[in-house]
Amino acid sequence: MEKITSFTIDHLKLLPGVYVSRKDSAGESIITTFDLRMTRPNYEPVMNTAEMHAIEHLAATFLRNHPVYGERILYFGPMGCRTGFYLLLNGDFESVDIIPLMTELFEFIRDYEGEIPGACAKDCGNYLDMNLPMAKYLARKYLDEVLYDIQEERLVYPE
Repeated sequence: MEKITSFTIDHLKLLPGVYVSRKDSAGESIITTFDLRMTRPNYEPVMNTAEMHAIEHLAATFLRNHPVYGERILYFGPMGCRTGFYLLLNGDFESVDIIPLMTELFEFIRDYEGEIPGACAKDCGNYLDMNLPMAKYLARKYLDEVLYDIQEERLVYPE
């Protein structure tokens, strides 16, 4: 079988950042898949499922309700390796285009207080597996170490 594109990225060189993973045609639209890498693969500990689950609920709710991007959001969800998230947007975008949106999103998560949207048995299949304090910590870390002063090496996959 042919190796898929995401497995051709050198994960030993990959830093936390915001990367365009791929662009696909869907009818008349371009779908841009972003790799929101929050931890350095194979160097840092991966995120636990509880904080990833909390980030997923908060981010999906925030993004789908966003006044500008809400209708363009197709998907926000975790990577199986637990080092980040995928964001799929309807449209032809580059990494730099969504830095303001990602900053707004992770500030929302960092500052969030209250019940996590959808964190109840009726709305979620594993609602007890959530960790808001750790989600807030990881959001703050991503903002401070990546988003607030993002460099080119964190916007384009390493060669």
